Amino acid sequence: MRKIRILAQISLDGVIQAPGGRGEGGDDYEHGGWSAPYRGPAMGEAVAEAQGRSFDLLIGRRTYDVFAGYWPKAGNGPIANSLNAATKYVATHRPESLGWCPVGGLGADVIEGVRAVKSKGGPDLIVWGSSTLTRVLLEQGLVDEVMLLVYPVLLGRGKRFFEDSADPRQLALVSTKVVSSDVVMNTYRHLGRKEGQRA
Repeated sequence: MRKIRILAQISLDGVIQAPGGRGEGGDDYEHGGWSAPYRGPAMGEAVAEAQGRSFDLLIGRRTYDVFAGYWPKAGNGPIANSLNAATKYVATHRPESLGWCPVGGLGADVIEGVRAVKSKGGPDLIVWGSSTLTRVLLEQGLVDEVMLLVYPVLLGRGKRFFEDSADPRQLALVSTKVVSSDVVMNTYRHLGRKEGQRA
């Protein structure tokens, strides 16, 4: 059985919305592109290392559309080449319109589709973005690892990694690494639901 690994860019106050640019994901988030000042060779190397050489993608339709509009035209490079080569398993109601290949839908029942893909042999499944899918995968106990690229910014408003309605989860820190310009990469093992504790 292969692992599901979540990778996310996150602000100090938990925002994950539109790190790459304003309009990313189909909205006009006022702080879009907040990760831009921290991009550079060291960050690219860290992301490529975190993904690994061989992996498949497990993503929501909105993230798929954003990636499909950018990465096939991004030229040669470790990140672009690995993302373009990965099989993309997409949570979508319109699988016939998926053109960034290799690609496949997860079916009408996304959770059962994920379970089927996870149970097959193959490389790790990486989730980028896809906040709705991430929440569901965590709630279903299907996530093995969470890797957060934590940026030294406070954004105040925006879509968060965990919304207020999320179930409590427990994670164990596996490693931490300063990447560049004060960006920290924290890797956690997902332990499951956090049970209530007595006072």
